[in-house]
Amino acid sequence: MKIAILPGDGIGPEIVAQAVRVLEALRSDGLGFELEQGLLGGCAVDALGEPFPEATRRLVAAADAALLGAVGGPRYDALPRQMRPERGLLEIRKFLNLFANLRPAILYPELAAVSTLKPDIVAGMDILIVRELTGDIYFGEPRGIEWRDSQRVGFNTMIYNEAEIRRIARVAFQAAAKRNRKLCSVDKMNVLECTQLWRDVVTETGQAFPEVELSHMLVDNAAMQLVRNPRQFDVMVTGNMFGDILSDEASMLTGSIGMLPSASLDENNKGLYEPIHGSAPDLAGKDIANPLATILSVAMMLRYTFDQEEAAARIENAVRKVLADGYRTADIYETGTRKIGTEAMGAAVLANL
Repeated sequence: MKIAILPGDGIGPEIVAQAVRVLEALRSDGLGFELEQGLLGGCAVDALGEPFPEATRRLVAAADAALLGAVGGPRYDALPRQMRPERGLLEIRKFLNLFANLRPAILYPELAAVSTLKPDIVAGMDILIVRELTGDIYFGEPRGIEWRDSQRVGFNTMIYNEAEIRRIARVAFQAAAKRNRKLCSVDKMNVLECTQLWRDVVTETGQAFPEVELSHMLVDNAAMQLVRNPRQFDVMVTGNMFGDILSDEASMLTGSIGMLPSASLDENNKGLYEPIHGSAPDLAGKDIANPLATILSVAMMLRYTFDQEEAAARIENAVRKVLADGYRTADIYETGTRKIGTEAMGAAVLANL
C-alpha cells in the first residue's frame, strides 16, 4: 500500500506529522504501508517554482492514495493565478480524476456544547455530503478577466455534462444505500439551466436505486435547512461550488472545522485524503492546531481505498475515546475539559489506538 505524503503549507506539516504517527503505528502492527513525501502548494512554489511539480505528479500517479495537509497562505496571494498554491490543489484533483468528494459531518456527543447550534437541534447529526469535484464553475471555460466597453469584466462558466452528473449521482446513491437510504440532491434549477440538467440526470439515475428515497432542494433552502434542522439529512449530493460552501457550513455545526476529514476518489477508489480546513498560517508552528480531521482522513483512506475496515474503525474509536476522556485542542475547548496541543493530541490518539 503506497501512500504519498503531502504536508503542504501552514499547519499542514504539523497535522500530517500526527497522522503519519498513526500510520506508522498501524504499520508496526503488520499493515504494509510504504510512505513517500512530496511537495504540493506553496512549499512547492518556494522550492521548485510551481504548485504541482513534475516530481509530485510522478509520485501521486504511482501511489495508491495520497494524504494532504493544506495549501496556501496570504504571502502567495500576489502571485499570478496559475502559480498560486490553490492551483496545485485543483490540478492534482484533475490529474488524478478525483471526481467524488466525500465529506462526513458528524457531531460527536462530547462536542455538542461547542456546536454553533443548540444541542437539542444538532445532537445526533450524521451527514455525508457528496460533492462533484472536477467540473462546474471552477473548471469551466471560457474564464478570465478582460476589458469590455472601457471597463474590466470577470467571467466564469458553470458547465456540466450528463456523464459527469451521472457518475457522481451513482456514488451518492450507493453511499445512501449503505446508510439510511435517503438522498437529497441540491441544485438551483429555478434559475440555472446547468442545474436543471443536474436535477434531470440525478432523477433518471435514481431509477436504478428504488430502495433510496430521493428528494431535491434548492441550494439557498438547503443552506437554511442545515442550520434549521440538520438531522433531516442523511446523504446530500451537489455540484462543485455548492458542495464547497455547504460542506463548510455543515462543518461548523460539528463544533469545529478542525474535526472534519474528507476523501476525493476516482472511479477505482484511488484517493486524495485531507482535512477540509485550510492552512491557517497564523497558527503554524504554535502547536495548537487540531490534528483530528487529518487523523480521521487516514481512517477514511483505510476504509475507501484499502478496504481495511477494522483498522479504520480502530482509529475512529481512538478519537472517540480521546474526546470522551476530555482532551481538547483550542478550537474545541470548553470549561471542564483539558486543553492540549497538536502533538499531545496525536499522542493521545496513539495511546488509545
